[in-house]
Amino acid sequence: MTTIQTKPSFAASRPPGAQRAEACPADAPDNGESTETMPEGAAIHMPVDPLPFHPLIFETYGEAGIPDTLAEALVLKHLLAVGVDTGRGIARTLCLPGKSTMELLADAKGRQLVVYKNQAAMGDFEYTLTDNGRALANRYIKECAYCGPAPVPLKTYIDSVHAQTIKHENPSADKLRDAFSDLLINDAMLERLGPAINSGKGLFLFGFPGNGKTSIAERITRSFGTPIWIPYTILVDGEIIQLYDPQSHEAVGAPGMSIVKGEAYDPRWIKILRPTIMVGGELKMTSLELRHDPHTKITEAPLQLKSNCGTLVIDDFGRQTMNPDELLNRWIVPLEKRYDYLALNSGKKIQVPFDQLIVFSTNLEPKELVDDAFLRRIPYKINVINPTELEFRKLFQIMSDQFGMEMNDQALDHLIEHHYRVKQRPFRSCQPRDLLLQIIDRARFLDIEPIMSAEGFDIACENYFTLI
Repeated sequence: MTTIQTKPSFAASRPPGAQRAEACPADAPDNGESTETMPEGAAIHMPVDPLPFHPLIFETYGEAGIPDTLAEALVLKHLLAVGVDTGRGIARTLCLPGKSTMELLADAKGRQLVVYKNQAAMGDFEYTLTDNGRALANRYIKECAYCGPAPVPLKTYIDSVHAQTIKHENPSADKLRDAFSDLLINDAMLERLGPAINSGKGLFLFGFPGNGKTSIAERITRSFGTPIWIPYTILVDGEIIQLYDPQSHEAVGAPGMSIVKGEAYDPRWIKILRPTIMVGGELKMTSLELRHDPHTKITEAPLQLKSNCGTLVIDDFGRQTMNPDELLNRWIVPLEKRYDYLALNSGKKIQVPFDQLIVFSTNLEPKELVDDAFLRRIPYKINVINPTELEFRKLFQIMSDQFGMEMNDQALDHLIEHHYRVKQRPFRSCQPRDLLLQIIDRARFLDIEPIMSAEGFDIACENYFTLI
């Protein structure tokens, strides 16, 4: 375990990107392009035996890889927003090392940027901005409006991804069954999904609509048991990239300073479940690039960066406004090399990990969408077929239990005979749910108890299958 090395001065520093998180170091590939915080000529590779990643706390800005000017900007912008705060409160809110923050505030007071408002507990003070401090804070806001947890250097983030890589998650058959326990999925499908998920590479889920491709894709990450740590933000070449997204990431436990297994952790990081990020027809090329807001000067991470160490689902693939070939050309190298290049607002390109299980879900044949070169990089193609009659009946039992309806085998026999066999209509996994919901909607309208009946199924099918 790495120990804390205390430096006496406010300006104490290590090389940018120095880290104290327990992770295996990783280098960048020698491909002739310069990359941020990477030694020239080094090569990115996955560690053979990664250590558990745990972001340990720092005592100085230098050790944390936080430039003094950035720390000052965060502190002054925070005081401009809240008016008055204690030194400890500032450090806690901005996830800054307390020792260096107290020294920064003392320095800022000497420069007449802040003044004491009141004395606080344990030798601390309440601070507020002077007129000079407010003017400087406003200049900092024009440069970048971000004011939140201090960022983590890119190199530190890269090492954390390599230590927590999805490729070292090997869910067993039992974990897969647990993950898919709320779906009716047969052993043959699990036996095909298992190796694909363990590969950590990518797969196509294809087949007729309504057979649960999206539901399968949503549950894949459940089989990965271990949570991961991600930083709220990443610092690269002076630019702040917002990585943590509450809509995409599910936090584990309370954020902020805490104790994990008896050790304090760096509060710039948050522990989350391995992410499952799903995007459908709304996917655009801009969603795959860094998005710099010209007004706030804050950069948002693209989908593939947010989904690192988890699963990225491209649902309804082939229905996006962009041509599938565009996605092919954008991702053909990342899928092969497991790293991606992103352009900063300055135009400089940085190399980042491309470490997620990519799932393409489509109603179309994969070979109709992309060429062999792309298919080769997605090694697993799994056809989600129609349910058998036995499985179809089981689905009705599952859904009737879920909706609190009594199962009626005679009514179900009528449905299958008159609306499937006679019509030569294939079963779809979504139909038991959809037909029962039609019965429930009609019962609610008539203010009667919803029951499975031949009449109810006839009316539901008249509505549901009119154009099918």
